[in-house]
Amino acid sequence: MSQRSLPGTPVTHKHLPIDLRTSMDGKYKEIAEELLARSLTDSNMRCAPYEFPEESPIEQLEEKRHRLERQISQDVKLEPEILLRVKQDFMKIDSPADLESLKDSHVDVVDQHHMEQEPLMEKNFQRVSISGDEKCGVPFTDLVDAAKCVVKALFIREKYTAVSLQTFCKTTAQSLQELGQRPPDIDALEDLHDSPVDSGVCEHLDMSTELDLPYPDLQEYIADMTLMMALIINGPVKSFCYRRLQYLSSKFQMHVLLNEMKELAAQKKVPHRDFYNIRKVDTHIHASSCMNQKHLLRFIKCAMKKYPDEIVHMEGGRGQTLMEVFENMNLTAYDLSVDTLDMHADRNTFHRFDKFNSKYNPIGESILREIFIKTDNHIHGKYFGHIVKEVMSDLEESKYQNAELRLSIYGRSMDEWDKLALWAVSHSIYSNNVRWLVQIPRLFFDSFKVSVQMNHLFRNHTTLVVSFDSSTFKRTAPVLQYLYYLAQVGITMSPLSNNSLFLSYHRNPLPEYLSRGLMVSLSTDDPLQFHFTKEPLMEEYSIAAQVWKLSSCDMCELARNSVLMSGFSHKTKSHWLGPDYTKEGPVSNDIRCTNVPDIRVGYRYETLCEELHLITQAVRTQELDRIEEDDELSFTSS
Repeated sequence: MSQRSLPGTPVTHKHLPIDLRTSMDGKYKEIAEELLARSLTDSNMRCAPYEFPEESPIEQLEEKRHRLERQISQDVKLEPEILLRVKQDFMKIDSPADLESLKDSHVDVVDQHHMEQEPLMEKNFQRVSISGDEKCGVPFTDLVDAAKCVVKALFIREKYTAVSLQTFCKTTAQSLQELGQRPPDIDALEDLHDSPVDSGVCEHLDMSTELDLPYPDLQEYIADMTLMMALIINGPVKSFCYRRLQYLSSKFQMHVLLNEMKELAAQKKVPHRDFYNIRKVDTHIHASSCMNQKHLLRFIKCAMKKYPDEIVHMEGGRGQTLMEVFENMNLTAYDLSVDTLDMHADRNTFHRFDKFNSKYNPIGESILREIFIKTDNHIHGKYFGHIVKEVMSDLEESKYQNAELRLSIYGRSMDEWDKLALWAVSHSIYSNNVRWLVQIPRLFFDSFKVSVQMNHLFRNHTTLVVSFDSSTFKRTAPVLQYLYYLAQVGITMSPLSNNSLFLSYHRNPLPEYLSRGLMVSLSTDDPLQFHFTKEPLMEEYSIAAQVWKLSSCDMCELARNSVLMSGFSHKTKSHWLGPDYTKEGPVSNDIRCTNVPDIRVGYRYETLCEELHLITQAVRTQELDRIEEDDELSFTSS
């Protein structure tokens, strides 16, 4: 790499074998003279190296640089690699003296035809490194103890992801494998890929078929859980992880300070792509509240006019039509409004989940919830199916917005899965922009303990997800947060939802998580309660960008994370992110698809590798010291 000089100091280039003096000196000299002449003609040019008069703003200077850059691009006919390198060197020039010094410099060109070409952006950004002993800021003995605990936790995570047939971060897995302490059962589980579950799609099986899938032993699971809880509350480990998280935050701020303009320039060079036309996935959204209030109100009014005489509810063995249901409430279609529905969360729902749950009932009537936003009712979820299809149509119209709609299985009856499948098939609930996710509320496990039928249900349906919001817990648990970072566990956050329920927006940890490099994404949770527009996901992004001053690169990184952690198929992700998205480092990124600069991806990858190296090197060094001590003892005894 050529070294950038101070203003007025000649720049020497020693790495390019081709002498460009004969082809470039005249052009550089002409440009230098033009630049110097224009500088002299401006009477109000800078008075000091740090002052710019109002008549000569920075924008004008940048415009001059761009004009000269375009002139070089038009006049100089060189190979693309040489031209790009020359332009990059030229843009680093600070004074006319630098221009004059170029005619005495020698520029080398690396022959790209005889070596593997690496992305230029991977090399050309500023890095921050720490040198010296005890780089982590704690004594070596404390580092070794904390590193052992962290490595144990990562091995536990790797073991359970293998048992559940999920993927584990390749970079972390490689670092753990180098330690040579990999549990033997993990290697055996890696061969178990013949699962009926492929990227979230469940294969239809005979009800009498029981799947022979691996599952953890109860005693082993309890022991691992106890160990994890002990690690989370361990004082020295908490201090170590907190220091590392603070370091990651500070390092990212330095990265932004040094490379923000380069990241922005990389995004501007990409044709067509911007934040609006990159794929983004709403990774946490409940199907029963996937519409906004205005959408639901419009649908209810339409249903009242279109199906007034349809029997929608049974009361005391007698069927009730839709019109009769509203007549019993003394309401007409004209009377309904968003305020009448009263389904939006407000200040009264803060820390009051009982009031929040009641907001799911339109006009405070549970019968309307059953009729319009339930899959299992007298009309077999007809209205709910129609409104979900309208939401899907909106997503398809936007093209670049996608969602993972969540439905719940409570375990109340054996035919619950069959009814849910019947609803989806009979109403053709399908869209390329939607992925379905079936979740189990935690209350399911209370009945699971005492129900043999639930055991049979669990063994025959495996696409289950136990979901809970733990973002605030991780915020106050530095050990868990650091482990989430090292293992790159996906975290879905809904700041607007949290703001109405239990955590004020300005206290939300999302910007901290993003700066530290956690795999975090934005989601909506319940648009019916928290959002106002027909594009709730864009509402989340826009508010987050305004409140936390997120850059375009930050927004695109969040969108890329949402696709990576989503349940869409490998083929779909390859189309959205690029064919190499499963690889490690900047090579996994295609800026033409994601609009995320290689600089940002390279920084994330290198920082993760450094953290893993710090942990594994401490464990490895301690093991080597122990081996040497054992050898010395055996030698002395002999």
